[in-house]
Amino acid sequence: MTIEFGLRGTFACETRISSIIDDELAYAGYSIEELVDNNASFEETIFLLWHLRLPNEDELLAFTEMLNQNMAISDVIEASLKIQCRQNLHPMSVLRSTVSLLGVFDRQAEVSTPEATYEQAINIQSKMPTIIAAFSRLRRGLDPISPRSDLSFAGNFIYMLEGNEPTDVQIEALNKGLVLHADHELNASTFATRVCASTLSDLYSCITTGIGTLKGSLHGGANERVFEMLEGIAENGDTEAYLQKRLDSKEKIMGFGHRVYKTVDPRQKYLKEMAYELTKGTDDEKWYTLSLEVEAFIREKKGLIPNVDFYSATVYHSLDIESDLFTLIFAMSRVSGWIAHVFEQQNENNLMRPRSKYMGPTSLTYVPMADRQVIYKEVN
Repeated sequence: MTIEFGLRGTFACETRISSIIDDELAYAGYSIEELVDNNASFEETIFLLWHLRLPNEDELLAFTEMLNQNMAISDVIEASLKIQCRQNLHPMSVLRSTVSLLGVFDRQAEVSTPEATYEQAINIQSKMPTIIAAFSRLRRGLDPISPRSDLSFAGNFIYMLEGNEPTDVQIEALNKGLVLHADHELNASTFATRVCASTLSDLYSCITTGIGTLKGSLHGGANERVFEMLEGIAENGDTEAYLQKRLDSKEKIMGFGHRVYKTVDPRQKYLKEMAYELTKGTDDEKWYTLSLEVEAFIREKKGLIPNVDFYSATVYHSLDIESDLFTLIFAMSRVSGWIAHVFEQQNENNLMRPRSKYMGPTSLTYVPMADRQVIYKEVN
């Protein structure tokens, strides 16, 4: 067998959900540019990923209402979040455990019919923004805010964070961010989710697997570290000196380069545009300006392209989202893709069970304990 470490260049499954061809990302055949340039809503994008087609007007209205009607969380979930706030847990650990807890209180969680699984999907997708916003408020000593039926998915999240009426620019920015992060072929968390689904485990377990994988520093969380870098540059006062010092010490510059894209990450230009729109004329404009300086320096020194995480850091910060919640926003979007992949895996399932190449000793002889102690004593 050919060994490709990290499964690089290996096709693990066939899919109709998303593709990356010649540095172009598409969902079910629709390029990201086609969706974002035509102002596709996140709700529309979820429907596309789950059904592999765009909804008509009535379908989108019914689907949006279904999501809105299921956004509220129970008192038990809220009480659990209060307890977790006092444990000094990583926010992604809180999200992972709370989504798992949703399954505990779903009486249909172990039912695997397509109808039951779809209801579970709606339950998870719709409650993610409410869980994240409630956690954000509870750890600040504030009461959670209930979702509103007249707001979109993106609008509701912004509203539930602070209780203020979201502006059109804020809604547009978050909606685009959610659409751009919704799916990305067979990345680490999606692959882990499909592996779990291939064992015929329940949807809550599959999504908990995805969240746990996204928590890893080599997958999710890059935009959080991008903003930490921007804060470090602002404190240092010299962009080039700060970055050169990190390069000299062989530190990774977060938000640049990609495992799949070689010439451009097609998602980053939209987040760059929204970062400008959100920050122009405000105190946050300094973060956009710093980002431009970092992009120019890294392009010149390393020839690396900014990825989706780079400008999303400024976008999310400008929406008053705490930096340690950035990866949770990623998950709030990507869960739509995870769910789509679970559906696809269940429809044409094949247990994922790759092999590993053993590199250790072979044909060893068992040594009795008494002799083993003598041998160890001689070695020492």
